[in-house]
Amino acid sequence: MVNGSTLPPGIPPAGTPAPGSASAGGPAEESYAAFMAFPSGLHDHLRPFLDDITSEVVRAIRTEIPEYARPTDDTYMHVVNRGVEQALEGFLARMAHPATDWESVKATYQNIGRGEADEGRSLDSFQSALRLGARVTWRRVNALVDADLLPRHVLAAFGEALFLHLDEMAAATTAGYTEARLHAAGELQQRRSRLIDLLTADPPASPEAIADLAQTAQWSIPREVAVVVIDHVLTPETIRPIVPPEFLARFSEQPGCVVVPDPEGPGRARSIAAALQGLRAVIGPTVALHAGARSLRWALDAMELSRRGILPRAGLLHCADHLATLLLFQDEALIDALVQRHLLPLEEVRSPQRERLAETLLCWLRCGHNASEVATRLAVHPQTVRYRLRQLDEVFGDRLHDPAAQFEMQLALHALSLRPATTG
Repeated sequence: MVNGSTLPPGIPPAGTPAPGSASAGGPAEESYAAFMAFPSGLHDHLRPFLDDITSEVVRAIRTEIPEYARPTDDTYMHVVNRGVEQALEGFLARMAHPATDWESVKATYQNIGRGEADEGRSLDSFQSALRLGARVTWRRVNALVDADLLPRHVLAAFGEALFLHLDEMAAATTAGYTEARLHAAGELQQRRSRLIDLLTADPPASPEAIADLAQTAQWSIPREVAVVVIDHVLTPETIRPIVPPEFLARFSEQPGCVVVPDPEGPGRARSIAAALQGLRAVIGPTVALHAGARSLRWALDAMELSRRGILPRAGLLHCADHLATLLLFQDEALIDALVQRHLLPLEEVRSPQRERLAETLLCWLRCGHNASEVATRLAVHPQTVRYRLRQLDEVFGDRLHDPAAQFEMQLALHALSLRPATTG
């Protein structure tokens, strides 16, 4: 029996220095203070109760946490049972040797955290199991005190040490879990990055290669794709754009790249606009899965024209809205040849009259030779338009009325109007 003055054999009164305690010359780190407060021999007195406490903790976990509601012979429950045993054994070991370096044993709990992550489970259930295990252990130790099997003066020290041990186990498992998840996310991103390369390869990759990598990259293969390029490079100072998980994205290179599956699908346009809001980006044309290289090439061409000011500079640019311009600027030497062939006579006219005549000619060609509509678009008097047309007739002669020449003149004038003035 234990009363206020009698202790079980081997348990000295509280305050007796334990091996490794501050007064015994060992390290005196604050985190070990609770374990150093135990009287020596207490761990041996608790060991006979360890199996019963382990069984009760496991029963409580199976009963109260749905994730663990499995048969007792389930393989994972054997792992849980072993985990509870290790946690309690580790607690007793720290009681026996309070100066034990926690860094040397926390690897066990980090491995448990990695295992939970590798199995695809949330850490919430495991953390709940830890807390439940601590409550059950605390309840059983209280029962031992009430039955005079343990001295009451050790209860406060036991509680403090127990929940310190719980916090450190939780921190270690969380660290292992986070590390594993980050590692898995890194591997997944690498696979998705390689998949972007396959989908935009020229010549195209085989359907089998795409299918195999898509499976490991956790990406559902669509019928069509569009490639978006973004004037954005990911650095420690920048914020990574948030894109839907079904998009394949790579922002670590310049320009950034996003592969959008089934871009014509319901709600997809809103998803793209929301993900790329505030960024300068170009979305290539929608193409079949094997033609991603073409969508990427057109998007890159449009991005370059945007940077030069030939296409709009801000917001999300759709290649489909600028096909004529993309075609026209595929080979700018051809533009220069058109200008040389059809617009050379304008060089004989002095500036700024030359620019006014070029503007009027382009508008006249676009308006189907309607002088009144030209006057409205240019906000000038119709008589002014007629005067300029007479001048153009003198400059170009019969060529001004040749349909083939008119078409090429319009192309050349349109291209010149798109080029920034400083490079024209």
